[in-house]
Amino acid sequence: MSPPSTTTAAAGGAVEDPHLWLEEVLGSKQLEWVNKVNTQCLKTIGDPTTTQTYTRIKSILDSQDKIPHAYRINDDYYYNFWQDEHHVQGIWRKTTLESFKGTTTTADTTDGKKQPTTEWTTVLDIDKLDPPTTGTAKTWVWHGSILLDEGPNSNNKCDRALIKLSPGGSDADICREFCLTTETFVDPNGPEQGFEITTPAKTRISYRSRNECLVGTDFHLDGSSSSLTDSGYPRIVKSWKRGTPLSEAVTVFEVQQSDIAANMYSYHDRGYVHEFQLRSITFYTSQYFYRALTAEGITSVTADEETVPFREVPIPEDAELGTFANTALVTLRSDLTVDDGKNTFKAGSLVVLPMPELMEGNWTNAVAMFEPTPSRSLSSSTETKDYIILKILEDVCTKLEFWKYCAETQSWSKQVGSDDGGGGSIPVGQDVSVSSHCRNSETDNTLWLWRDGYLVPDTLEIATAEDCCKSTEFIKAKPAMFNADGLIVEQHFATSLDGTRIPYFVMRKKNLEMDGSNAVLLDAYGGFEISLLPGYSAGVGAGWLERGGIKVIANIRGGGEYGPTWHQAALKAKRYKCFEDIEAVAQALIESGLTSREKLACIGGSNGGLLVGNLITRPIASSLFGAAVCQVPLLDMKRYNKLLAGASWMGEYGNPDTDDWKFLRNHSPYHLLRHDILGKPEMDENGKLRDPTESTNPDWKCPKTLFTTSTRDDRVHPGHARKMVASLLEEAGEEKAPTVLYWENTEGGHGGAADNAQRAHMWALTYNFLAQALGLESS
Repeated sequence: MSPPSTTTAAAGGAVEDPHLWLEEVLGSKQLEWVNKVNTQCLKTIGDPTTTQTYTRIKSILDSQDKIPHAYRINDDYYYNFWQDEHHVQGIWRKTTLESFKGTTTTADTTDGKKQPTTEWTTVLDIDKLDPPTTGTAKTWVWHGSILLDEGPNSNNKCDRALIKLSPGGSDADICREFCLTTETFVDPNGPEQGFEITTPAKTRISYRSRNECLVGTDFHLDGSSSSLTDSGYPRIVKSWKRGTPLSEAVTVFEVQQSDIAANMYSYHDRGYVHEFQLRSITFYTSQYFYRALTAEGITSVTADEETVPFREVPIPEDAELGTFANTALVTLRSDLTVDDGKNTFKAGSLVVLPMPELMEGNWTNAVAMFEPTPSRSLSSSTETKDYIILKILEDVCTKLEFWKYCAETQSWSKQVGSDDGGGGSIPVGQDVSVSSHCRNSETDNTLWLWRDGYLVPDTLEIATAEDCCKSTEFIKAKPAMFNADGLIVEQHFATSLDGTRIPYFVMRKKNLEMDGSNAVLLDAYGGFEISLLPGYSAGVGAGWLERGGIKVIANIRGGGEYGPTWHQAALKAKRYKCFEDIEAVAQALIESGLTSREKLACIGGSNGGLLVGNLITRPIASSLFGAAVCQVPLLDMKRYNKLLAGASWMGEYGNPDTDDWKFLRNHSPYHLLRHDILGKPEMDENGKLRDPTESTNPDWKCPKTLFTTSTRDDRVHPGHARKMVASLLEEAGEEKAPTVLYWENTEGGHGGAADNAQRAHMWALTYNFLAQALGLESS
C-alpha cells in the first residue's frame, strides 16, 4: 500500500521518515494498512479463536472459580466488579460477608460434593448501558468508582459514587454520579442534579463534600491557553457545585503547561481533614501544598471561598507524601539530611512525623518506619484503623511488618514477631499481600490476606492486624487452572556487565535435559520503579507451561525490586544498564544449557516493549534471541514526547528536544533499525538530511517478532509499533526480517484488550506464535 503524501520533506524533497503518516490513528488509509497487516498475521499464525489455547484461556478468564476482590462499603455489603461470558463488559455487584464466605447456601458439583456458593445482587450492569459513540469504541471498560466520604461524624452513610467508564478501554473516560441506595444513576437534569461528564477525557475528579467536586478535565478553553498539559492531563482544577453546569466551575488551582498534571483532593483521616494541591512537575518530582480543615468547614465553605491558605510542604520534590491521622508519611527517593546535618534518612526510607511539625520543617520527632539495605526494599504499605502494614522485599521475597499507632501520644511501635510474612516464611516464587476489607480503611483492623505464587493458585483469608495476621479464617481458594505437576520454581542470579547481580525466576519441569533444546520465554520490564513479583497466572500456565515451555521472569534494573536506587541505576542516560541486565540473564540461560538462541524468546509490554525493541536491534541481544513479542511499545524515542502521554515520561527517559537526544538516540529502536542497521538517511542537528550510511551491523537479522498494540491506546501511541513494522516489512525486507507480524486490536486501550474474549484472543495469538517460532509442539 502506498502511503499518503507526508509533510516531513526536507530540502530537495527527501523524506527522513516515510512512515510518519501511520501516526494518524483513525485515518482511512491508516486503518486499511492495519487491516492488511492484521489479515497477514492471522493468515500466518492462524485464527486463535479456533485453537485449544484460546478456549482454555477464555474459560480461565470467564471462570466462576476466580476469587472476587470484594470490599465493604458502609456496614453491610461487599462490592465487586466482575466479568465473565455472561457479563462481557461487566457488572458491579454486592453480597453480605456471610454469603461471600459461602456459608449461606450450597450448590451441587459434578463430583457429587456440596460446595459453598455466594449469592450476588447486581448493582450496575454495564452491558445494559447504551454503547459509546467514540471512534472505534464499541464497548465500555470499567474504570472504577469514587465514593463520597462525609467523615465519621456524618449521619449519612456512603450513598453516592462517581462511576468512571472508558470507551473501548482508552485512558480517557466519562463520569456519572450513581446512587447506592436506589442503585441508579443520578439524573443531572432531575431534582437531585447529579454530577456528570459525558465527553471522554483524562479526567481527575473527587468529592470534596456532598455538593461539591474537585475536577480537572478538558474544559475546552477558548484562546491560547489549554486546560490540559503537554502530557494530556489536567492543568487546571476547578470547584464544581451541584446543580451548576461544568462551564461555571471556578478555578482553584493550576500548574504550568509543561508540568505533568494538576490535582487537588480532600479527605477525612481518623478525625482530621486534609486538603492538598499537587503539582506534578515530572513523573518523579512534585510540589505539595497543604491546609488543615475541619469536618464542618469543608461542608459549609466551598474550595473557592475557603480563606485558610495553602502552604507548600517542605519536603524534597522527589518525595511522596501521605497521611495517617495527623501523621505525615514521607517516602524518599533520595537521601534526606535534616536537623542541620545531624540526621540523614536514606533513599527508599518511609519517614513518619507529626504533620504540623513537618509544615514547620521540624524533623526532631521523625522516625524511619522503614530503612532500606542493599537487599531490602519497601514494596507497598496498607492501612487499617490503627496499623500500617509494610510489604518488604528481601531479594524479591516478601515479608510483612506491622506498626501500631497510638493516638494519645501520636507515636508508632513495631509489633513483635511481625516480619515473618503473615503467619510463616514465604517460599521462593510465592507471595503474600494484605488489604483492608473495607473501602474506608479506618473502619477497623480487619484485613484480607492473599497468598499465591507462580505455580500456586490464589487463596483468600480474613485476618486482623491486631495479632499480625497470625490467626486467620479461610475464605476462598482458587482451584488449580493448569497442570503444574512436575513443575518447579527456582531463583537464580546473573552477573551483568558491570558486576551487578540480577535476580531471575525460572518456572520449569523438574526433570529436563539441559541440552539447549528447551523453549524459554524471558519476560522483563525494567522501568518506572515497577517490581515484577510472583503471582499466579493461569494464562501463562495453560498457554505456555503446559505445552512444555519454560517461563523466566528477570528483575532487571529500572524496576523497583531493590527500591529507588535500583530504578535510578537505569534512568535516562543509564538506560542501557537494563538492556545489559537482560542480555546477562539470556546469556546465563544459554550457558547453563537450559536453552539456546533458536529456542529463546523475549517478551515485554509498554516500557517492556521499548526493552524488546532494543533487544531485537542491539548487536549482542539480537544474536541471543530467536523470537520476540513486542506489546504496546515505545519505539520512536525522538517523537515519543509529542505523542499522547509521552511528555509525562521525560523524567524516565529524557527530553529528545534537548541534549538528552545524544543518549536517547542510542536507546531508540526505530532509529537503531532505520539509520544504524539499514543505513537510511537521518536528519542532522541543523535539520538537513544526511547521506545514506553503511550499516553498523551488516550481519544483523531480526528475530521472529510479533508486535501487538491497540487503536484505542491513548497512552502509548500505536504509531510506534506501526512505523517499526512498516520499516521492517518495507525497508528491511524478508532477507533481514523474515518473520515480522503485527496485530492491532481496534479496542482495548493500553491493556490491549477490552473484554475477556479480546484478552483471550491476544494471548492465544501470542502463545501460538511463540510455539511456532520456537518449534514447540502444542499439547
